Amino acid sequence: MQRYFSEQEFVNDRLTITGDDAKHISRVMRMAVGDEIIVVVKAEAHICKITQIDEAISVVTTNQIITSPEMPVQVTIACGLPKGDKLELITQKGTELGMHALIPFEAKRSIVKWNDKKGVKKVERLQKIAKEAAEQSHRTIIPVIQQTSTFSQLIAQLVQYDMVFLADEEEAKTITSQSFKEHLQQAKERGVQSILCIFGPEGGIDRQEQQQLKASGAHIVALGPRILRAETAPLYALSAISYAYE
Repeated sequence: MQRYFSEQEFVNDRLTITGDDAKHISRVMRMAVGDEIIVVVKAEAHICKITQIDEAISVVTTNQIITSPEMPVQVTIACGLPKGDKLELITQKGTELGMHALIPFEAKRSIVKWNDKKGVKKVERLQKIAKEAAEQSHRTIIPVIQQTSTFSQLIAQLVQYDMVFLADEEEAKTITSQSFKEHLQQAKERGVQSILCIFGPEGGIDRQEQQQLKASGAHIVALGPRILRAETAPLYALSAISYAYE
């Protein structure tokens, strides 16, 4: 069953779908009056029946709500700007794996630099990818893609999260610390509701940045015994958190 997100609310059990989603229903899917779709409103997935097809699509709820598939913990991914289209892959697959939000940030070792104009366009593109992936994976929320942050802005956001992890394979090997698995077990036992996972670009996090993050409360962890690419590490972390919590 096709799934669409709506910012409107039901009025007398009815709702109108407009814009690209309306075109998709009528022109791409070629649906007819009486067909059923899923409309997500305020993180609730409602089974609805189409009552009218025109420039806008009118639907009525069947009063059936589908159980939410969301993880019991909100996981935000912060990525130092990587090269190429790696953020698009992270956005798409991260959404499928339960990511709550994505923070692209300017790391010292980021080769890529976004000016304001480019940054806005990139974020718009990533937000569209997140929406499509959320529909495909039957999410009840669309991950929020934040505007690009400086490293200082990222540091300032750390206090918003119950637990913060910095993935750094080399540094984690030099210190005596808990494994990522042990950290997640403790997080679950403590009832942690929000987690921020930070990843560097190709080449990793600069040592000075690493020390600032550590001083701000981030736990430095290794994601297993193998070295992962910049676009693979966030997906590994999301999978591990999902397994630990679900």
